Amino acid sequence: MLIGFFFHLRAARLPVSIKELLTLLEALKQDVIAPSLDEFYFLARTTLIKDETQFDKFDRAFGEFFKGLPPTTGLFKDIPDEWFRKALEREFSAAELARLEKLGFDRLMEEFRKRLQEQDGAHHGGNKWIGTGGTSPFGAGGRHPEGIRVGGESAGGKSAIKVWEARAYRDYDDEVELGTRNIKVALRRLRRFAREGAELELDLPDTIESTARNAGWLDIKMVPQRHNTVKVLMLLDVGGTMDEHIQRVEELFSAAKSEFKHLEFYYFHNCLYERLWRNNRRRHAEKFDSWDVLRKYNADWRLIFVGDATMSPYEILQPGGSVEHNNAEAGAIWLQRFAQHFPRHVWINPEPEGLWQYRQSIGVIQQILGGRMFPLTLDGLTRGMRQLTK
Repeated sequence: MLIGFFFHLRAARLPVSIKELLTLLEALKQDVIAPSLDEFYFLARTTLIKDETQFDKFDRAFGEFFKGLPPTTGLFKDIPDEWFRKALEREFSAAELARLEKLGFDRLMEEFRKRLQEQDGAHHGGNKWIGTGGTSPFGAGGRHPEGIRVGGESAGGKSAIKVWEARAYRDYDDEVELGTRNIKVALRRLRRFAREGAELELDLPDTIESTARNAGWLDIKMVPQRHNTVKVLMLLDVGGTMDEHIQRVEELFSAAKSEFKHLEFYYFHNCLYERLWRNNRRRHAEKFDSWDVLRKYNADWRLIFVGDATMSPYEILQPGGSVEHNNAEAGAIWLQRFAQHFPRHVWINPEPEGLWQYRQSIGVIQQILGGRMFPLTLDGLTRGMRQLTK
């Protein structure tokens, strides 16, 4: 089995060697772990993978190879799983949806607390309790213009203002092969060259001139190579509705990594708040204070937000409105701080531009950023890079 696992990792383009496989076999022979798939996962990752940027690729390959093995732990302990296990499918008419009441952020949170205290069993298809398939503001698989999704998969309405679940996002892969060169071509408009480093490049005009002055004796002149000195900070929305755009965002991220020598990036979810992170699998333990990020990077850095800006307006305008935690300050305040600190900034949106008018949150963010939002298309990137060069 381990030989098959080894070749599966190699097929996934992971740089694992025979020496590392032998190290794993030796560790297993010494019984350093219990007979557990979870412990084998961590041991295999420790012995086989030497670069943390490969962790996400390893996780996918590991999951593919051991597909079908049952998970050892659940996500929820406070709310029974059967409360939000989908029990029925239901279609709602436009008239039914129009009759549903928006409770407002504060009342919604208060009503949710009451349901947690009062409910003692599963309910499905109703309009009050935590369940599935109905018009209650609490649960999964139903419909409500403003609600709290509790477990389960999204029904696709994109109207939840809080999500009650442990959310695991994966990092964007910066080694994705681009389907088109157009993204790279568009990013190349953001360039400012300078010669840096050792003298490794032939300076042909100076060589010709020096040789002529030297009575025809060859006098070779070298100069440092030219590098793009533009410094770019990317803030990438990840998870939730952004899952629909993973491939295109990975292409953009991969192109940016290859085009910009000075590139730094952080992740956020839906809107900026007081914390950012660099690794989605360790985001709860390794967060970066947003104030520290503002202090670290000077105003000469170009700031590129990447996100679909699709969320409840509460997440932007309301303290405590984050879908995941109780933020002390509204997301709009943090967006304004970053926009003021980095005068040259743009927002790249993978959502089709024709749908922007139907997303209230997109209009709010456009207003905060002074209209500097561009679609993730060739024309949009071209206009966005032109904006960053001003």
